[in-house]
Formats: sequence, C-alpha cells, structure tokens
Amino acid sequence: MNDRTDDSDDGLKPRGDTERRVRADAQRNLDTLLQTAMAVFASSGVDAPVREIADKAGVGVGTVYRHFPQRSDLVAAVFRREIDACAEAAPILSATYAPFEALAAWMQRYAAFIAAKRGLAKALHSGDPVFDNLPGYFDQRLRPALRTLLEAATTAGEIRSDVDAEELLGAVASLCMSAHNAGSGRAERMVALLVDGLRHGAQSS
Repeated sequence: MNDRTDDSDDGLKPRGDTERRVRADAQRNLDTLLQTAMAVFASSGVDAPVREIADKAGVGVGTVYRHFPQRSDLVAAVFRREIDACAEAAPILSATYAPFEALAAWMQRYAAFIAAKRGLAKALHSGDPVFDNLPGYFDQRLRPALRTLLEAATTAGEIRSDVDAEELLGAVASLCMSAHNAGSGRAERMVALLVDGLRHGAQSS
C-alpha cells in the first residue's frame, strides 16, 4: 500500500484546470457573441440576420442557435447583459472617484444604456413572453446601484438629500428619449445639467 498523500499526479488537477479553461473560453465566446449582437442590433436593427451576428462574432450560426434557440432569447440575453454591465459599473466608479463624480459618471453610463435599449425597442415591445421579466430585472439591478451612489453623495454633502433613485432613472430615460433626434452629444449634455442640478440644496459636511 502506498501511503503517499500527494495527489498531484493522479490526473485530477490537470483535468480540473482544463475544464476551468474550457469554461472560461466558453464564457468569453458568449460575451463576445452578446457584445457583437448588441452592436449589430444597434446598427442594423433586431431583425438583422443571425449569420451577420455569427460572422462578426467569429462563431458558427449553429453556435448562436445552440445558446439562443429563438431570436427573442438572444435579444433578452443582450438586454440583461447591458443591465448587468451598467449595474456593475457603479461600485467600480465609486471606488475610483469622489462621490459626486462617481454619480455623474454612472448617470452618463446609464444614458448610454438607454441609447442602446432603443435599438432593442421593437423586440422588447413585441409582446413576446420571454421579455416579461426584464422590467423587474431592470429595477432589481439598477435601482440599488444608483441608490448606493446617491447615498454616498448625500453623505458627503455633495447633493440634496431628497433624490429618489426611481425618479432619477425615469427622468434621465425621458431626457435621453426626447434628445434622440437632437444631434450628437445632446443627451449627454442634458443629463450632465440634470445631475449638476442635484447639487442645489446640498448640505455640505
């Protein structure tokens, strides 16, 4: 009987490493596919050929359909990815900038998300049940992200204390939609003015 406890040569660790690499590669490929789909939808609309998305992502059409059997599945996944990216930007910005600067930067990131969402509007309002849970997911991810930034800026005395996250999300979305055809940079300037107005009535610490 061999009492050796070192299991480095039993083949399990290399196999585990290989499986992790395969999973990581698969996730990167999926991220690339979703990012490419978002870009194609923005430029060509949600009815763009699946082959165009596959070709630009460097994958086969079969790969797209294996992950997303229906076009609506792909659109929903793209939308969720955009929501996640926007939400995940909040703690990164908060760790990088002063509270008000982090808030202002995130609101511009959110404005970019709203612009991207317009490219998906036709599908999102089609009545397909696959999209039914997306409004709830939007609220679940983005409201807490913004609320954290607002609380930090309020605590720092940089903005007024009566700003509601839901109202601000709605206000920025309305601004972006109204500025859609007003020329490049118009929405960004309007959002910057709105956010700067939050300083009025701030209680400096």
